[in-house]
Amino acid sequence: MRNLLKIPNFLSLSLLLLSATFIACDNEDDDMQPDEMDETIELSGETKVYPLSEINDSGVSGSATLEETDGGSTLLTIELTGTPADGEHPAHIHFNSAAIGGGIAVSLEPINGETGLSETLIEADDNGAPISFTELLDFDGYINVHLSADELGTIVAQGDIGSNVLTGESKTYNLAERAVDGISGTITFEERINGFALATISLDGTPDGGMHPAHIHANSAAIGGGIIYTFNPVNGNTGMSMTDTRDDGDGNTFTYGEVLEVDGYVNVHLSADELGTIVAQGDIGSNELTGESKTYNLAERAVDGISGTITFEERINGFALATISLDGTPDGGMHPAHIHANSAAIGGGIIYTFNPVNGNTGMSMTDTRDDGDGNTFTYNEVLEVDGYVNVHLSADELGTIVAQGDIGSNELTGESKTYNLAERAVDGISGTITFEERINGFAIATISLDGTPDGGMHPAHIHANSAAIGGGIIFTFNAVNGSTGMSMTDTRDDGAENSFTFSEILEVDGYVNVHLSANDLATIVAQGDVGSNELTGESITYPLEERAVDGISGTITFEERINGFALATISLDGTPDGGMHPAHIHENSAAEGGSIIYTFNSVNGTTGLSMTDTRDDGAENSFTYDQVLDVDGYVNVHLSAEDLATIVAQGNIGANFTE
Repeated sequence: MRNLLKIPNFLSLSLLLLSATFIACDNEDDDMQPDEMDETIELSGETKVYPLSEINDSGVSGSATLEETDGGSTLLTIELTGTPADGEHPAHIHFNSAAIGGGIAVSLEPINGETGLSETLIEADDNGAPISFTELLDFDGYINVHLSADELGTIVAQGDIGSNVLTGESKTYNLAERAVDGISGTITFEERINGFALATISLDGTPDGGMHPAHIHANSAAIGGGIIYTFNPVNGNTGMSMTDTRDDGDGNTFTYGEVLEVDGYVNVHLSADELGTIVAQGDIGSNELTGESKTYNLAERAVDGISGTITFEERINGFALATISLDGTPDGGMHPAHIHANSAAIGGGIIYTFNPVNGNTGMSMTDTRDDGDGNTFTYNEVLEVDGYVNVHLSADELGTIVAQGDIGSNELTGESKTYNLAERAVDGISGTITFEERINGFAIATISLDGTPDGGMHPAHIHANSAAIGGGIIFTFNAVNGSTGMSMTDTRDDGAENSFTFSEILEVDGYVNVHLSANDLATIVAQGDVGSNELTGESITYPLEERAVDGISGTITFEERINGFALATISLDGTPDGGMHPAHIHENSAAEGGSIIYTFNSVNGTTGLSMTDTRDDGAENSFTYDQVLDVDGYVNVHLSAEDLATIVAQGNIGANFTE
């Protein structure tokens, strides 16, 4: 049983008769006095509680509890905290949601300010139409609690009920700062039982007194589009707007599910008179970002100080938001930007056009599903594209590239290999060649030399075999620019159908030559072994002592290669200019003497040097590095090919060497 504090005038006669019956029955109990009785109702046990939130900083909040009676009607109990002791607060159930507003459907008993309580038995609405507990659970309505009977316009507590109740499902999108510094926030869509949503915009930084129109626009923010839904304006004082998505006053509606899939974005404008000024903006629905992104570097090119990045952020719809961010762009400029086919080292035509980079901000934002020329890229296609990005100086100077970077399958994996290019025929020219692996398996080859003269162009190639053996060209690099000392080449295409993957470069039996000019290929200015001919760092050096000619002595050094063979370098002091001195490995020790088992390249008397690859002496003799360490032999350097009997330097090696 539940005591009823107060019963409204519209209760039916049947309820009064039922109450009278209860009283008569209770009077038969000797322990209960008639003057202690109150009207009572019996409840079924079914209940529903709705929160009533504080409104207008009233400090008043609480709940409304609906309890079903055995007859199917509803006992509605409002319990509030924060009500003044001497007040009485009218309350009503209104039609529609609180965000839409509507007329009174059911008048409730006023809330006693001292207790914060009100109980109302509801069998019908204010027009006398019956309404059951079950119907109230589905009712399209909300509850208002007012300050007083004289101030009905002031709401102190409020809450949606019935079909307007929130399910607990919600989605929040960011609204980023745009034209006005400091204004940003979020828009949250909360699903209602009826399938629609409560849209709440919450902004920081809005000025007091302003009203900021807000809309959903078609397409993404990067593309732009017309208004497809209008929210209630954002109140500048609070930074807040609340709108029911089933009614924008223009016949536009959105269910919660439709919001999650809409191809749209939200704009919050400065004012109704300045709709062109966007203060906050954010993509929503299918344009939402998944959190997956890829950033590529855009390196400085023709204009000093301009560089940055391009970031592709995946959308739910599978496309991407492409954001170019550059430092160093001059104010007032507009810089066209494109994806070009192939890698930057190869070059190619435009396959996608971005929105131009604004020089004032260094920024450009583009939706990859639409470049205005019918070109599109999904996020996954961007990750795989055979392309690179160019940012140009201006629409009139497309030939001047201010920033550039490879993307997609041309991206570098981070794996790289650098080989030294040693000085050869021209003093002071040396450097390196670096191969950086791409996702597609090929490489960007960068030659970097010091000492090259301005204005020169230096052809460069990979040749077969090691430098000590020599061989024909198997790959052609872009020529080294003498002014910069640089050359960059994609190893998948040298223009003559030759290609190398990064893995193949690490294993190639080759060396790199950089030549003086296209007209003087015979003059090598820098040279270095690559691939399987690379030195491991293991080496051994044996002394070559003076013999028949005073003052000639030196060393022979064997350096291990990755392929297991060795580079043998004889270095002698005291050799006369112009001479050529044959050199060999002989079997046995020098004291025993023996026949030739390996022939080195002759020592150049002018330099005192000889370099030989131990896998090939031209007579089918070879030595691995390990075999050199164990050989029963010694080295002779002879006076000349005509005078082999005169030994100018000699030394035991391998098993015969003793410290």
